Amino acid sequence: MPVQTAPIVLERGRWLNRPMVYKRRYLPSLGAFATFEVAAKHLSFTLAGNELNVTQAAISQQIRGLEKALGTVLFVRKHNSLELTASGQTILAAVSSGLDRLCEAIESLHQPEERPVITCSGTNGAITYWFKPYVDRFRELHPEARFVLLASDEDDTLRNFDEVDISLICGNERCDVGETLHYVFPEIVEPVCSPEYLRLHGPFTDPSSLANAELLTLHPKHWSSEAIGWFPITWNDWFSSRGIEAPDRQPCVVSNNYPLLLDAAVAGQGVVLGWHHLVRPLVASGKLRTLFDAPLRVDRGNYLKVNKSSRDKPGVQEFIDFILSDLAQTEQGRLPRP
Repeated sequence: MPVQTAPIVLERGRWLNRPMVYKRRYLPSLGAFATFEVAAKHLSFTLAGNELNVTQAAISQQIRGLEKALGTVLFVRKHNSLELTASGQTILAAVSSGLDRLCEAIESLHQPEERPVITCSGTNGAITYWFKPYVDRFRELHPEARFVLLASDEDDTLRNFDEVDISLICGNERCDVGETLHYVFPEIVEPVCSPEYLRLHGPFTDPSSLANAELLTLHPKHWSSEAIGWFPITWNDWFSSRGIEAPDRQPCVVSNNYPLLLDAAVAGQGVVLGWHHLVRPLVASGKLRTLFDAPLRVDRGNYLKVNKSSRDKPGVQEFIDFILSDLAQTEQGRLPRP
């Protein structure tokens, strides 16, 4: 630290050059500066003593000691009042700023640490109708939680990205060594529609009664085995499981976007095959209704895959436990019936 030369001062009758360098170990106590700030605020040693619960004489003595240590006068002492000198004003500005920064630093020690972001991946339907409702409910309990939701029906490799913590996948053979799998539900589908569509076009009492219904259909390109890793269940599969042929008529709406088909069903535009884990909240809320008890269960499970680098990441296991606890309380084999 370079030495700065101060103006010549008089000391014990001799004029000397005094280097104006104060190392921290030579500074007066922080308590003295804090007392000075209170005295400067009130411009009264008596009022400062009242605030600090000490006598006026103690305040006066501490201020004189501070002035001696600093080599300058901080107050002009008048008969019934005090005034800050120019030096006092300079020291006051520095002391107030320093104490404010100290308080901010102490406060920051007690603020909760920012939680790491939890990144989840899945198909468009899984992210929209399965992960997102869980995220919303989890954040009601933990508002500080942060999420990134990656959805794709074309890129199944999202599950292997380093930043992805949790993925919803179909089939346990798609897990690498070191990763963790949690079984979450079987794959079950059955026809559902809105109460309004059922009122206008029903009743639908058995599978054959859907022959003239408007069927909302997934496009063949959706979930191609090359892109996503498994084949989807189709209307042909469902009708075949009931022992009848699918209607030979053009569907009213075809899309490779399953959330779009669910929105169309909610809007009363037709009947859609509802994957239980995706439509359960819509059925429970009354936006969609089951038609009859004819679910098709496929012998393949769905799993939460936890990347090995995320197992000890704060919040990840807590979110997984939240989901698994909820699933344990839910009847996975059936949808709510009207």
